[in-house]
Amino acid sequence: MATPSLRAIRDRLPGIFIGGLVRPGIDQVLAGTTFFDEVHTIRRDGVMGPKFTAAKIRPRRYDTALLFTNSFSTALVTRIAGIPRRIGYDRDARGILLTDRLRAPKRPSGDWAPIPAVDYYWRLARYVIEGPEVIAHDAAPSCLAARPPIYMELATTPEEEQAADALLARAGLSPEALSSARFGVLNPGGNNPAKRWPPDRFAAVADHLTSRHGLRVLVNGSPDEVELADEIARRARSPVVRLPALGITLASLKALVRRSAVMVTNDTGPRHIAAAFGIPVVSLFGPTDHRWTTIPTRPGGPEAVLVADPTLPESEVANDHPERCRIERIEVGDVTAAVDRVLAR
Repeated sequence: MATPSLRAIRDRLPGIFIGGLVRPGIDQVLAGTTFFDEVHTIRRDGVMGPKFTAAKIRPRRYDTALLFTNSFSTALVTRIAGIPRRIGYDRDARGILLTDRLRAPKRPSGDWAPIPAVDYYWRLARYVIEGPEVIAHDAAPSCLAARPPIYMELATTPEEEQAADALLARAGLSPEALSSARFGVLNPGGNNPAKRWPPDRFAAVADHLTSRHGLRVLVNGSPDEVELADEIARRARSPVVRLPALGITLASLKALVRRSAVMVTNDTGPRHIAAAFGIPVVSLFGPTDHRWTTIPTRPGGPEAVLVADPTLPESEVANDHPERCRIERIEVGDVTAAVDRVLAR
């Protein structure tokens, strides 16, 4: 969700050297993109991690650090590394580590406002590109200035495309047979079990994708979600490909998603990969509030967002109502209808 801001900084400040400091794995997500001249990964070594990471980036003598996330440890890294200008949101007790402190929008109650991360980051990019005077220094959501149409973006490398070909071969499917976007991806997992739509309902969606749209169905998941993919395969009447059992990796997943016709997903990372490639997406939210992660979709790559309780007042946040907004309240019929809509577009 930071990629629109990264693109703006790259294009509007030509000639500068830009490094990226990312968690392990994010460097793989960004492989093939042109945002950075160099990518540094954060070392996870307990209390010494920030010191070791700072030692890696200090020789580059960066003059500015733009902190997209609200991480205290990342702000500490940039301070230890001696980067003279450090820009970020003044929250989570890290204001003392920043030289340029922006206020994060809040609700009237004083809680953080559910601002889409894309816009949250875009405001930081404008601060760097256009200067502090473009930012309204109030704490209301209205401080986010109207922005032009922006889109998330990712890319794949030849190696990632080859990894996807190899995975399809292990599944007994030829790359040629699936190169024309004749398959759909289900993403039923997630780190928080409360955000997982029931597997029997994903199985029903798999049957719908096959019978109504003639798509082969790939069920994605992490190595810890093999049993979840297996359960969906057992419950579905149509055959599905269980990617966790085939050794899916982040590299092969990116390339598979890029080729797909549609993704049906919980609120997890692969949703953003699909949107960044302009793939139609049906996203299921509960009990978290969808407004934190509203994403701009490209023309031809629409997203249907289904929330557990569409009657929740705009002034309320779904996270505060876990029972009322539990994900099980989303019905199969609503999801299959959303699939039909995004594929028709």
